[in-house]
Amino acid sequence: MATEAADPRPLTGEPVSLDLLNTRWMREGELTDLFAGAFGLTRVEGLALWLRSTGLADRFRADAATLVHLLTAREALARAVADPADESARALIDAVLEHGRVRVTLTAEGPGERSEFDDPTWGPAWTAARDYLELLGTAPERIRRCASETCVLHFHDTSRNGTRRWCSMSACGNRAKASRHYARTRVR
Repeated sequence: MATEAADPRPLTGEPVSLDLLNTRWMREGELTDLFAGAFGLTRVEGLALWLRSTGLADRFRADAATLVHLLTAREALARAVADPADESARALIDAVLEHGRVRVTLTAEGPGERSEFDDPTWGPAWTAARDYLELLGTAPERIRRCASETCVLHFHDTSRNGTRRWCSMSACGNRAKASRHYARTRVR
């Protein structure tokens, strides 16, 4: 039995839309892409890894068509997060959302929802776009990019006071603290 590759990304566990954006990150000063066939993975293996990491692997297949649609959603989300006023980004997100819908259902637990897709290969892309809309509907000001100038990661700030600045205190946050400390000690 083949062992599953570990997720090499420095930040995981964000909401699906931001987790999709975080499939591109900086590594040793170079932009790295989980879907670019790095780390001994093919592009589709990178997709399979992302689907497992986000809990979507039991609902969707990792194949070339799904990857193409997901890359479309990633580009739309990147543009929309970078500039919420970008009409073309909003149109691209709407185009992704055209491929699915939410069906309201009655379950044993009460009211429920079920996602439906005209083509299942659009499922992960649609799910990420819908997740972004949910974030916008609840706390758009808490969708953030890491404050480090050399980082491209995004996060949803769930801190109590909403002042999180770094993708991770153990990485970018510590580097910023160390840099400030070094600058203070050099001045003396």
